[in-house]
Amino acid sequence: MEYKDYYKILGVERDATEAKIKSAYRKLARQYHPDVNKSPDAVNKFKDINEAYEVLSDKEKKARYDSLGANWQQGANFTPPPGFEGFNFNQGGFSQSFSNMGDFSDFFSSIFGDLMGGASASQRTRRTSSRRNSGFSYEDIFSGAQGPQMRQGRQNAEPQESLDITQDLNITAKDLMSDKPINVKMSTVEKCTKCSGGGSVCSECGGTGIVSKSKTLSVKIPKGVKEGQKIRLKGEGKTDNYGRKGDLYFTIKFKDNEYTIDGEDVTKNLEVTPAEAVLGCKKDLSTLHGIIGIKIPPETRSGKTLRLKELGLPKKSGGFGNLNVKIVINIPLAISPKQKELYKKLLETE
Repeated sequence: MEYKDYYKILGVERDATEAKIKSAYRKLARQYHPDVNKSPDAVNKFKDINEAYEVLSDKEKKARYDSLGANWQQGANFTPPPGFEGFNFNQGGFSQSFSNMGDFSDFFSSIFGDLMGGASASQRTRRTSSRRNSGFSYEDIFSGAQGPQMRQGRQNAEPQESLDITQDLNITAKDLMSDKPINVKMSTVEKCTKCSGGGSVCSECGGTGIVSKSKTLSVKIPKGVKEGQKIRLKGEGKTDNYGRKGDLYFTIKFKDNEYTIDGEDVTKNLEVTPAEAVLGCKKDLSTLHGIIGIKIPPETRSGKTLRLKELGLPKKSGGFGNLNVKIVINIPLAISPKQKELYKKLLETE
């Protein structure tokens, strides 16, 4: 079998600290994880990385490995020295004390087979052995899980941070009338992809671990959209360390100072004076379709609603909703002495 230089596999010196070994492992595990790296040799490379960390992160295994000496060369033929064999003989014949050890290499098995032989099948898995001793779990290479997304392609799905963003989008009746997209400015705060949120001396985030991003998006508002519905912009969400992008979801909120929106119908107020309400009048009214003339019937009470057909918002099926004009009687702020006399005479007749 071939000797394996675990230090060379992780790219660390033989006197590297536990922190440096862990850091090197996390970096390489991210790079060669089969869910991320699709190159033909990624799987074998990933196994070697995990095997190396299995040994160098465990004090007992590391001490045994180091006792072999530093003169072995990676890839050279290797025969375990006395006391290292993981084989034994018993009355029933030849057996291996390290059976069912998963996909560890023959080199690993020959050196550490006796250390693994008494463990149960679940304890022999790479995810739970030395990781418990070092306080570092296999799942840490994809740490930061917060959202509901699940990593695909793995037997036991692990939660990871959601890359999607959901944000309210305030729109007016005029926005709903326009066929042109609207420009939306937005700012997001994301984990720094250069340092994976670690901060420290990172030049990208200034050591904070987060970065602020601003952008202007062109959003097409579909006809017939309802308040509370969501518009999805694919690939406009957060970006992770591997370049994968989430989606941006805009939740529609109606916010209009002139119109009240109810489906395809809209309502707006029209102020008239007391005299105009009593005697009736004609008024110019600004609508979503332009300025029109409207006739106020005599003796119109405050709060009365006049319905104007086909002057509302566009329908998804074609045509338009209605415009409801709500009459509001307004007392002028400045009343002349002559007007006051007339109101007194009017009051005497009531």
